[in-house]
Amino acid sequence: MILIFKYIIPKGYTGIAIFPCIFLKHPHLKKDTALINHERIHLRQQIELLVLPFFVLYVLEFLIRLVQYKSWYLAYRNISFEREAYANEKDLNYLKSRSFWGFTNYF
Repeated sequence: MILIFKYIIPKGYTGIAIFPCIFLKHPHLKKDTALINHERIHLRQQIELLVLPFFVLYVLEFLIRLVQYKSWYLAYRNISFEREAYANEKDLNYLKSRSFWGFTNYF
């Protein structure tokens, strides 16, 4: 399910996946196939980790990367979940061939 709810999206971001929904900042973003695929990859990651552990691991890895890179942007971009999603967002068939816990390839 895709919902438009601009106030839940942090500044500087266009979408966020919180199982089972994808929240977008603007209605026209529903047509952005790479963005939607990126968020669907996150939904798959959340399902594999039973949702709550995904968010715990996401925040922990972000904090580790923040100490490592001393940059919010670099920390965010180097989270394994984000690395997988960004690397494969343009491959609309990626989720069909993705291995279970595919994000572990991006540590």
